[in-house]
Amino acid sequence: MRKTRLRYIFLAAVLLIAAVIWGADRAVVKATATSVFDDVKLIPRNRVGLLLGTSKYKDKGRNKVNLYYQNRIDAAVALYMARKIDYIIVSGDNSTLYYNEPLMMKQDLIARGVPASRIIMDNAGLRTLDSILRCRDVFGQSSFTIISQRWHNQRALYIAGHKRIQAVAFNAEDGDMYVEVTLREKLARVKMMLDLLLNKQAKYYGEKIEI
Repeated sequence: MRKTRLRYIFLAAVLLIAAVIWGADRAVVKATATSVFDDVKLIPRNRVGLLLGTSKYKDKGRNKVNLYYQNRIDAAVALYMARKIDYIIVSGDNSTLYYNEPLMMKQDLIARGVPASRIIMDNAGLRTLDSILRCRDVFGQSSFTIISQRWHNQRALYIAGHKRIQAVAFNAEDGDMYVEVTLREKLARVKMMLDLLLNKQAKYYGEKIEI
């Protein structure tokens, strides 16, 4: 009898977790359906683009470039060259001496023809929530274009909408770790819902920067 009861409790817990994950995912997809764009010709123009960071390399030896990173750079360049944005905030992790996502993104954008004067570094974009809030509260932007992969854009847009920010997103091409990234993203959306419910804030703010 005890084992049967435990099985039912375990099954109920699994079903509840699955329902929460599914519900969070559906809410994000539905809420952002009209704000994600694949075609540079169709996306509305914004003065500022927010390029969300990720690691440039897949290995410690820095021999294998992360396609998710490279495709985000390509997407940002495409938007800038099409005059859909005038400035690019490169937002990412700069938490250690040898790991600096914003600097790498800036260097690669410059190498692709984006003027250094049009690139603003956000060294405290430790996670997506931080990047969105800092874009509004530190860099003074209430309307901007988010640049990342579709799944990441959807979550970022959901945060922006919850914070009353007028944002659209441009989808970079995907990378080569679809299954791993998809599973991780499902859990990230649940974590995001909790953060919004608890009104989590960016870890760092600081003085305002005018663009």
